[in-house]
Amino acid sequence: MGKITVEECHIKGLKVITPTVFGDNRGYFMETYNYNDFKEAGIDQVFVQDNQSASKKGVLRGMHFQKEFPQDKLVRVIKGEVYDCVIDLREGSETFGQWYGVLLSEENKKQFFIPKNFAHGFLVLSDYAEFCYKCSDFYHPNDEGGIAYNDPEVGIEWPIPEGMELTMSDKDMKWEGIAAYKKERGI
Repeated sequence: MGKITVEECHIKGLKVITPTVFGDNRGYFMETYNYNDFKEAGIDQVFVQDNQSASKKGVLRGMHFQKEFPQDKLVRVIKGEVYDCVIDLREGSETFGQWYGVLLSEENKKQFFIPKNFAHGFLVLSDYAEFCYKCSDFYHPNDEGGIAYNDPEVGIEWPIPEGMELTMSDKDMKWEGIAAYKKERGI
C-alpha cells in the first residue's frame, strides 16, 4: 500500500483517506483512486458513477440518502473547502443516528469514504468549492430521502461562521428529522 493513509472513524465503516502527494517545483501528482490500494484498506467497492458539483460559500446540501438503492460514496474537494457530514442510518448499528464530520479541502486533499445507508451532506466554507464523488450505484431520482440538517435529535455541530447566510434548496429545507425517518421505517 503506502500510496494512501486511512484513518478509521468512531463510526464503523467510515474512513478518511489521505493520498500520498508527490510534489516538486512543477506542481504535484497524486493517485486519487486505485482499486487495489482501496481494497487493501478494506474498501472493496466498484464505483459506477462519478459526480461533480460547484457551490458558493454558505451552500448547504443535504442530508441526502437513497432509500431502496443505497450508495457507497467516495467524496473529495478539488477546489475550495467544505465541511462534509454524515448520519448513520444503518438499522441495528450501535451508532445509529450518530453523525460524523470532516473538513475536506483542495489543500488537505483528504477523501471521505461513506458506506451505504448514511445520510450525507456538506457545507461550503470557502468562497467557492468544487466537490467530486464516486458512487457504487446509479442515482435513482424517485428514491431520494433526507434528514433535516439541523435536527436537534441528531445534533450536528455545523461550523457555521457568525454572519454566514445559508443557501439551501427548497427540497433540503423540507426534510424532517430522524424521528420521522424511524417512524417511516418502523424502527
